[in-house]
Amino acid sequence: MNALVLLVDDFEDARDIYSSYLMFKGLRVVCAEDGWRALECARSDRPDIILMDLRMPGLSGTEVMRRLRDDATFSDVPIVALTAHALEDEQMLALRSGFDGVISKPCLPDELFREIVSVLAKWRPDLASP
Repeated sequence: MNALVLLVDDFEDARDIYSSYLMFKGLRVVCAEDGWRALECARSDRPDIILMDLRMPGLSGTEVMRRLRDDATFSDVPIVALTAHALEDEQMLALRSGFDGVISKPCLPDELFREIVSVLAKWRPDLASP
């Protein structure tokens, strides 16, 4: 699998752990530490999937997702919310807001990888085979 993942999280340890594991599994990974940087990376790198922390200082993950959804060039890019708030209401709100999936964190890196494969299988079957 050679998909490009944009991993957005303001927690450096999460970015380090998840990006290292995803690269080990054969994915290419670009990281951003906040919403503004996420917009820059999305526009310059054109990822195949975006994993977006919901709660970040400054520009929230939901606001970044909305800005990307307003740009037609990102209509074929799935955006998955990463949230430390595992309550079902929070997950449903993320889905209703326009996210294509929700992953509760912390999660094991292998769980994150499986979710990426699952989402890509629906959106980009050509990239989903491990």
